[in-house]
Amino acid sequence: MSHQLPDVQATAPDVTVGLSQVGVTDVTKLVKIARNGKRPLILMADFEVFVDLPSWRKGADMSRNMEVIDEILEEATREEAYRVEDVCGDTAERLLEKHDYTSRAEVSMSAEFMRREETPATDRETQHTVDIVASATATDEGTREEVGARVTGMTVCPCSQGMSVARAKQKLEELDVAEAKITEFLDEIPQPGHSQRGHATLTVDSDGDPQVDLNDVIDIARDAMSARIYNLAKRPDEDHMTFHAHADAKFVEDCVRAMAEGVVEQFDHLPDDAVITMSQSNDESIHQHNAHAEREVTMGDLRTELNAR
Repeated sequence: MSHQLPDVQATAPDVTVGLSQVGVTDVTKLVKIARNGKRPLILMADFEVFVDLPSWRKGADMSRNMEVIDEILEEATREEAYRVEDVCGDTAERLLEKHDYTSRAEVSMSAEFMRREETPATDRETQHTVDIVASATATDEGTREEVGARVTGMTVCPCSQGMSVARAKQKLEELDVAEAKITEFLDEIPQPGHSQRGHATLTVDSDGDPQVDLNDVIDIARDAMSARIYNLAKRPDEDHMTFHAHADAKFVEDCVRAMAEGVVEQFDHLPDDAVITMSQSNDESIHQHNAHAEREVTMGDLRTELNAR
């Protein structure tokens, strides 16, 4: 004797509570990013996919919904794309088309991205890892896409360094070193300060494709800190990193401001309503707490602030 499962949707009440997000997380797919004249990059990307649920609909039919989501992700990632944010945008638009009850579809992805580079002093070939992020939101009014990166670097505390400068100056004075020589020495040789590993995140969000090069996003975020760090470092490279980091000591908020300057300089083509999100977190070396600063701002407001200086 066969038993037919009840239609859950048919038993739903006429009115319930709508939900802003219903979907799936931790869906892993291979993404192929095309490059002009080069072999494509293959990324192992983790996706999160959501649609909204209106108040008149009780459930999202998760088992059937997962089948649709997986099918759409397979279609969107099967062909080569030139930008990771376009993969999210394409997926979000397909979701919106497939779900006639929804008015909003959101897709986000993250993946590790390896870049080749050379060490700063010895010119050894090495690689470094970047966490790239992308997302898209599709509605009947259109699609917004976001692309960005999370990178690591090194920062040095200006306050700690300032105390070292004062101590060095006092000692040199006790040794009867001329004032002009003391000033020359302190200008040429950065004094020690406590250092920390920094984590910078920079994303750009706009209507349609932001039209920014992901490599530029990565470079702006890395250069906003006191110094870049490298996977491979011989002793001359270590000396280079520590010297340059101490020569450009920065508080956590200084790193965010440096990102802002880099964005306005590099991405002047962005429309005023593009949204820039910048954050910096430092793993403090001599404190039990960590430091954090962030800013979310439209490109128009950012231009106005920097041009007013």
